[in-house]
Amino acid sequence: MNLDTFRIWAHKTADWAAQFLATVRARPVRAPTKPGDIFRALPVSPPQAPETMDAIFADFEHLIVPGMTHWQHPRFFAYFPANASPPSVLAEYLTATLGAQCMLWQTSPAATELEQRVMDWLRQMIGLPEGFAGVIQDSASSATLAAILTAREKALGWQGNAKGLAAHPAVRIYCSEHCHSSIDKACWIAGIGQDNLVKLPVSGPLHGIDVGELEAAIVADKAGGLIPAGIVTCVGGTSIGACDDVAAVCAVAKRHGLYVHVDAAWAGSAMICPEFRHLIAGAENADSFVFNPHKWLLTNFDCSAHFVRDPESLVRALGIRPAYLQTLGRDGIVNFSEWSVPLGRRFRALKLWFVVRSYGVEALQQLIRNHVSWSQELAEKLRAEPDFEITSEPVLSLFSFRYAPKGHPTLDQLNARLLQAVNDDGRIYLTPTTYAGQSVIRLQVGQTYTTRDDVMMAYDVIREVAGRVRTEPA
Repeated sequence: MNLDTFRIWAHKTADWAAQFLATVRARPVRAPTKPGDIFRALPVSPPQAPETMDAIFADFEHLIVPGMTHWQHPRFFAYFPANASPPSVLAEYLTATLGAQCMLWQTSPAATELEQRVMDWLRQMIGLPEGFAGVIQDSASSATLAAILTAREKALGWQGNAKGLAAHPAVRIYCSEHCHSSIDKACWIAGIGQDNLVKLPVSGPLHGIDVGELEAAIVADKAGGLIPAGIVTCVGGTSIGACDDVAAVCAVAKRHGLYVHVDAAWAGSAMICPEFRHLIAGAENADSFVFNPHKWLLTNFDCSAHFVRDPESLVRALGIRPAYLQTLGRDGIVNFSEWSVPLGRRFRALKLWFVVRSYGVEALQQLIRNHVSWSQELAEKLRAEPDFEITSEPVLSLFSFRYAPKGHPTLDQLNARLLQAVNDDGRIYLTPTTYAGQSVIRLQVGQTYTTRDDVMMAYDVIREVAGRVRTEPA
């Protein structure tokens, strides 16, 4: 493709994108395809000769788009959002055009320095104090892995990387039973092992970690010759929005010299609204904090904001400097590849910069406040229905519910059928979870283009489909 053709197709692609976003609410939210449909429709072998962009784009429209679940649909109420907005899409286009590998300051000074500045904007926006420095990771999973590696190294006197884990007693990490599976995976990758991730029970209305049980576990492990290293606290857990008491966890950690990482992957974006910051009270005493602007701050995936109180510890755990990566004669610069596991780095800061400048903090705050308000309104409407139960109260814009008509003998199966039927209907998209040993349905509001009418439509769809499912044979 020459540049003249590129220019033509760049315009066509922009027109297609604008039209898609303007009309996506008319499409089914979840892809209606069956497993293997798309695979079988694609050629078995690659083309030997060039194909025209007309043919390629036609196949994109007819084969690929119908097989996509539309995360930019305003009635996407499943999982958590993976939002995009026009400014972030434009910035991603420019990032791809520049094609820079931003691993070091010298490989793109503007990328490094913009990241430093924008991350400090985010720090201010969510209320973290001065002294925290930020880096953009690809996901909260990577940030959590970096935190656990740092906790491991500090606990081992910085000898884990050098001597391996076999030279030391087992390292222990602590979290609640509601923490994300990425903590499990991080313990696998860090060599700590699943058996050394101690998952503790929860208590209280926000289903936070029982700090008494936490302290008892740490004391017992110390007495047993093990090495307590770190605690991962949960703010806005994936299942029902569980939130630990961060201040209480940090107090326990301080008494025992443990590293604290706050995983606020979804809920952290809401901290730009001061009225929600009680959920992270005490985070100023944590060692690291992560949240995902690519979930609820209109910035397309991937863009995860990872803050650390002591960057030197993170660099000491992850940084490696062969001669070919050294920046000679430049003291005091930041090489962000030393702050993360991968060496290669995308220019993620550009899209975040575009978004924050295009919307401004006040508009972003209002969007989150709307989502929280509409979610709570929907929960109350469902609560008023005699055949529905709110199984976990709204945390920000997330709650869970259950269809529970009196006398029905198999409520778990009924809710599974309801969920399947709702998603097959295509107007909204929900996901399941379990709560108190029961199958329930979770719903979160957070998509870029969602309106109150979209949220209220969820009420209509759920009631309508439930009435149909109840009378159908199992």
